Amino acid sequence: MTPRVSVVVPAYNNAEYLAETIDSILAQTFTDFELVIADHSSTDGTLAVAQKFDDPRIRLLTTPAGGGAQANWNRVTEEATGELIKLVCGDDTIAPTALDTQVRAFDDNPSAVLVAAQRTLIDAYGKTVIAARGLGGLHGTVSGRVAARTAVRAGANIFGEPGGVMMKLSELREIGLWDNSHPYLIDQATFIAVALRGDIVAIPQPLASFRINSGQWSVELATQQARQAADFHRSLQASDPTLLSNNDVRIGNAKALMTSFMRRAVYLLLRHRMSRSS
Repeated sequence: MTPRVSVVVPAYNNAEYLAETIDSILAQTFTDFELVIADHSSTDGTLAVAQKFDDPRIRLLTTPAGGGAQANWNRVTEEATGELIKLVCGDDTIAPTALDTQVRAFDDNPSAVLVAAQRTLIDAYGKTVIAARGLGGLHGTVSGRVAARTAVRAGANIFGEPGGVMMKLSELREIGLWDNSHPYLIDQATFIAVALRGDIVAIPQPLASFRINSGQWSVELATQQARQAADFHRSLQASDPTLLSNNDVRIGNAKALMTSFMRRAVYLLLRHRMSRSS
């Protein structure tokens, strides 16, 4: 029998945090799931950490070096067998009731193709930076088109990092798995492509924790993120002119630029805080 849910973990140089990630998944109150972990040729002992776990629900894979995040994200997704899928990055965690809450949302909303919850932002030490973030004001069952337009106008990934999202695996496969056309938006672009195939359910409750990456502090990165967001907004409008107006795109592009530099400011403050704590 296949499991109801596939939780997939694409790990890369996550040795410091991977055990915490796996523990959070194995501690779920909902138990009808498989856990597929793929190590992307890590150099820090990530594979050894994963090998320490002895649980029949775990399958451990390796992914050859190269191909960026998309290669490993697609690798674990291709191996998934459940009806529903949740991708959890190798340094993030999910709340004990995450699977149970999101599966029930699918059961209660047959038209849903994606369920998104808020997430908690934490620093390298696991301390909370922002307790509940995401969804852009959405609540309950929402048309995927409305959700997509809301995300563009927010200039941000309102769906959140993958750990806070669950999707129908069949819909993800229909769009060709993870969309890497704009690498900094691989999760958001994929979520929107899936959302446009039905409704989403927004749960204003943090069900995952996202660890802020200490490498995301450069001006160059902030500029690239904003540029890719603008390109994505324009490509989405071109693919369906009825989805976004020119004004939607203008607003989204401006907010994406502002958000990228606000994010950098937060990262700089965190770096200062963490350097004082070390």
